Amino acid sequence: MRKQFFHYTIQSIAGMIGISVYILADTFFISVHSGADGLAVLNLILPVYGLVYAIGAMIGIGSATRYSIDKAQQKNTSFYFTQSIFWTLLCSVPFILTGIFLPEKFLGLLGANQHLTELGKNYLRIMLIATPFFMTNYTFTAFARNDQAASRAMAGAISGSLFNIVFDYIFMFPMGLGLSGAALATAVSPAITMLVCTTHFHSSKNQVGFHWETPSFRHILSCCQLGISAFVGELSSAITTIIFNMLILDIAGNVGVAAYGVIANLSLVAMSIFNGLAQGAQPLISQNYGMRKTENVRKLLKWSILCCLVLELVTVALSFGFTDTFIGIFNKENNLQLLNYAHTGLQIYFLGFLFAGINIMLVAYFSATVSPLPAIIGSLMRGFIAIAISAVVLSKILGLNGVWGSFLSSEIITFLVILFLAKFNHHRIFKK
Repeated sequence: MRKQFFHYTIQSIAGMIGISVYILADTFFISVHSGADGLAVLNLILPVYGLVYAIGAMIGIGSATRYSIDKAQQKNTSFYFTQSIFWTLLCSVPFILTGIFLPEKFLGLLGANQHLTELGKNYLRIMLIATPFFMTNYTFTAFARNDQAASRAMAGAISGSLFNIVFDYIFMFPMGLGLSGAALATAVSPAITMLVCTTHFHSSKNQVGFHWETPSFRHILSCCQLGISAFVGELSSAITTIIFNMLILDIAGNVGVAAYGVIANLSLVAMSIFNGLAQGAQPLISQNYGMRKTENVRKLLKWSILCCLVLELVTVALSFGFTDTFIGIFNKENNLQLLNYAHTGLQIYFLGFLFAGINIMLVAYFSATVSPLPAIIGSLMRGFIAIAISAVVLSKILGLNGVWGSFLSSEIITFLVILFLAKFNHHRIFKK
């Protein structure tokens, strides 16, 4: 089982890093093309990505988790995939309509001035119209992982990322499409990932059913209950970005927002590592929980926590050891003010990963073992409550450094709350 655990988690981490490259590649090429203004636009749009990914993750990962548990209990799961696709497509409709008719107003709501709105409206339009690709991508990859095809899901994510990197450059520069080209490359990338995952669904090893049943709100609600931690995990980056953008605009203006754009994009890569670890462990935890193999579940949790601790230390060490190198990748204008903001911000912000990885893993564990209360409350704490309170309070006391430090503060608070809930609910995590 240990070999299977590391096989799943390594491939899932690689796949999630691949997904994070969607936005990271945009950030690099946009910084080359449009400088600090381009970075500011992208950072204002990042919360929209977060919301889209959150809905897709809640439905896709929640449905796949329910599929894994019910399949282990020999229940009918033949319609779970098609139900997941239906509900993600339905949820994408408002985003598509906004992209077609209201991209400028949406950017204005996100804090963009007239210049940034003009620069970013076509990027946002293309991204919103492509929402079905981003959302359904989670269903394809999550079901592949839960059907013992983690390697196919990883290959799909990496293929999509490579497409994104190559065509970001081709569309933006040789073809002269600018930011619209970056959006177009990013929009097509998840379609590449899904095509690769489809090769598993057409193979003899596939056990995922494609039976159609009348959409059931009760069924999707039971799935979303297990996907709520994934929803809040993805949405937390969007909420954090919105709050930080508003606070930083007031303290340090557009250059401060651009500096945060660098930090936020680097943190997406770090966050993808821990999300990948959690999503890699989830199918095994769910399967063993469904078969009532409690000792195996406990071992899987122990291995996951140990891996988190190692990865957290490595992440923080890299952020301190290569601070200016990482920032320089996105600071092609050699903007000294941006460098000064981002240098301090990156080091303070990344201290939060000393706790974030453990919190992500614990929340995923509770969801995988059908313990929604600590999963939901833990997710809400780190995604909404603790980060909002910490950012507002600390920014008043410490200014810009308080904004950077609020991530660490919120993760510590969340960690203590999760332990409190688990211990005083006499959860199995504390039983021998």
